[in-house]
Amino acid sequence: MKAAIFDPYLDTLGGGERYAMTFVQVLAENGWDVDVEWGDILITQKLEERLGLHLRGVNVVSSIDRGRGYDFCFWLSDGSIPNLFAKKNILHFQVPFHGVNGKSLINRLKLRKVNKVVCNSKFTKKSIDNEYGVNSLVIYPPVGVDEFNPGKKENVILFVGRFSQLLQVKHQDVLIEAFKKMVDGSVVGWKLVLAGGSDVGGKELVRSLKAEARGYQIEVLENPNFNQVKQLYGKAKIFWSASGYGIDEDKEPEKVEHFGITVVEAMSAGCIPVVVNKGGHKEIIDDSVDGILWDNVSDLLSATTALINGGDKLKAVAANSRKKAERFSKKRFENEIIKLVS
Repeated sequence: MKAAIFDPYLDTLGGGERYAMTFVQVLAENGWDVDVEWGDILITQKLEERLGLHLRGVNVVSSIDRGRGYDFCFWLSDGSIPNLFAKKNILHFQVPFHGVNGKSLINRLKLRKVNKVVCNSKFTKKSIDNEYGVNSLVIYPPVGVDEFNPGKKENVILFVGRFSQLLQVKHQDVLIEAFKKMVDGSVVGWKLVLAGGSDVGGKELVRSLKAEARGYQIEVLENPNFNQVKQLYGKAKIFWSASGYGIDEDKEPEKVEHFGITVVEAMSAGCIPVVVNKGGHKEIIDDSVDGILWDNVSDLLSATTALINGGDKLKAVAANSRKKAERFSKKRFENEIIKLVS
């Protein structure tokens, strides 16, 4: 059986690429011959190093010809609907696109060749179904929950996410300002670590964040490898995220977190998520049970301070977080993918 995979954003090495390439990995491990369309044959090596995937034997080709001649095609959409020609075609949406004339006649005709539309969360599904007039299937992203384990915990607050000024702003600057307020208040002996990959525009953002962080126990770690990230999760006690802060998710759903893979990774390592109450975060966390959802910076600070000062509560929520993360395991993803392609 031969499969074709297309993801126009592979070189961003982000959560969407982990989704697409884990899809590739599942197919390859189950006997499929897999071709990935990309212009650089070293892309699989880069993906393995950054995301910890195993892509040996996967073929990188210049074109999959929109699935022509393949048994199966998985296509990650950039908002457009492609003409696909494989025997079975799956169209995947990572972003809750809207206002793109999705129900046009030409799109409706192209969608006739698509066997199933798949989304990464219920949050994304809501926008996609409304925009394109489809009934999509939600398959949550795969998280290697067995790869992330608690280590010797330290007084570390962690955020992992791309340094980027593009579509989805992670608001590391909000986290820096919040941490500075917390330190200037009553909390001492804690450190904030901001880790993530950076695109071209992200280089300037990193320089700006480092300047803002000067004088405080704040580390800005650019382009860490997978092992470094695992170690950070292992020692951090709390995971912060401000992705989507200040955004109206009904008007601009594309600008908030569509799911939150790094949130689940952190939970797997016993790191309590304290994340903004928007987008896919609400599908991961039961507020005050296995994490905290916040609406404003004041809530972020009060919730974090309460966790820091409440040792038993910190341990209980961390235990609940680890248990909850198991719902998003790679094994669950693999089972759903095998069912989808069979």
